[in-house]
Amino acid sequence: MVTGLPNATRNVITGYGNGGFRIGDRRHEGSLIVFPDVVMAWPVAGMPDVTPAVLAEVVARSQRVDILLLGCGDASGEPARDVRDFLRPHGIVVDAMTTGAACRTYNILMAEERLVAAALVAV
Repeated sequence: MVTGLPNATRNVITGYGNGGFRIGDRRHEGSLIVFPDVVMAWPVAGMPDVTPAVLAEVVARSQRVDILLLGCGDASGEPARDVRDFLRPHGIVVDAMTTGAACRTYNILMAEERLVAAALVAV
């Protein structure tokens, strides 16, 4: 669990679209990786760009991530097998869905204090 992190300092996704996201009251352009305590730019424009290399930061924080929600853009997709194989030894399960669904699911799981992160392709 993310402990010692007050609700007011957790990253809540409050909007998405027009090529970016709103986290709390701040606008972020482009694709992102969102953790309850950190927001990072993510150099991904679509599912073909999702590789183990672009998920290295998620693995680096694996002690604080059990579930990675992969927001695939406007359509659901599945990560390549090498991506799942890269995350599995670190105890991270990846769940792929549309970006909108990933944003909503992230907020719910984060509010439940689950160990979650979201890798989101901008729409």
